[in-house]
Amino acid sequence: MELGEAFVGQGPEAAHLNTVLGHRDGPVGTAWATALATPRAGHAAFVVVAQPNLPAKPMTLFVNKATIESERHGTMTWGPAQLGVASGVLDAVADGTISLASVEDLVLIAAVWVDPSADDADLVFENNRAATAQALRAGRRSLPAIGDVLAVRDEPINGYYVPASLRGDA
Repeated sequence: MELGEAFVGQGPEAAHLNTVLGHRDGPVGTAWATALATPRAGHAAFVVVAQPNLPAKPMTLFVNKATIESERHGTMTWGPAQLGVASGVLDAVADGTISLASVEDLVLIAAVWVDPSADDADLVFENNRAATAQALRAGRRSLPAIGDVLAVRDEPINGYYVPASLRGDA
């Protein structure tokens, strides 16, 4: 099982992805099928396609992390974000991150954040494409290294919050 994470872009069009890549006949395959078969309000996992009737390979399940809030948000999620994921998966196969010989034996779960206020479809597409490929590369290489993570343990920040001690407010 390979676990990956990536954040690409800024503002409402930024992409934040988590990937889980593993064998169809293992725990990732079980999780993939279970997620597909158990939709819930605002969250219906679906198979990612590069074009109608052409699913990405390895078979990829798109799981939205943000509840669909509006028609526009749904369009951004099901349109440019999912197509970005498909393209990023295919980029990872083309560059050898995912072995071409193994695509039929693997499944991928992509947990994807699409900001409800996103309005630039091209940026949503490009950021999700880049983030998907980046997350898959990170998963392949077991990145980040634990030393890199421990090096920032006293300076935790993210795009939504910076502790007062790091802002200089304390």
